[in-house]
Amino acid sequence: MHALCQRANKFLRYDATQPPRLQGRHCAGNSSAMKAMTDGKTTVAELRQRVLAFVRERDWEQFHSPKNLSMALAAESGELMEHFLWTESKASLEVARDPKKRRAIEDEVADVVIYALEFANICGIDLAAAIETKMAANAKKYPVEKAKGRADKYTEL
Repeated sequence: MHALCQRANKFLRYDATQPPRLQGRHCAGNSSAMKAMTDGKTTVAELRQRVLAFVRERDWEQFHSPKNLSMALAAESGELMEHFLWTESKASLEVARDPKKRRAIEDEVADVVIYALEFANICGIDLAAAIETKMAANAKKYPVEKAKGRADKYTEL
């Protein structure tokens, strides 16, 4: 097993000798036997497990290096941005709410998050801890009394 995969297994506490548990509606093509996910009911750990199971079923870990995943993440981010290209900032919310475009935008957001989760899986990054650390650093860079209502970079506050 690839060293990065071993780290991901250790971090996620998965037993590589056992088949992954498939609980979501998108895994293994069996939508009738799987529960639907919602933000209110699904943990980050469950999302990570679902992504890992999907990847392992297809034997894709061999292709998922940090380089490849970061490039795929950037490409999918670009595809998301494409929906808003040449749109004024105020009008972009209307584009996101347009029922004709909504499904495609949701798909691109999902692709971005899936690649970010897989990147964290392969690299053994604890997302909650990383987000907590980054939010604390941002709070220092952007104190409320200086940054509230401003879009300036922290060096310009």
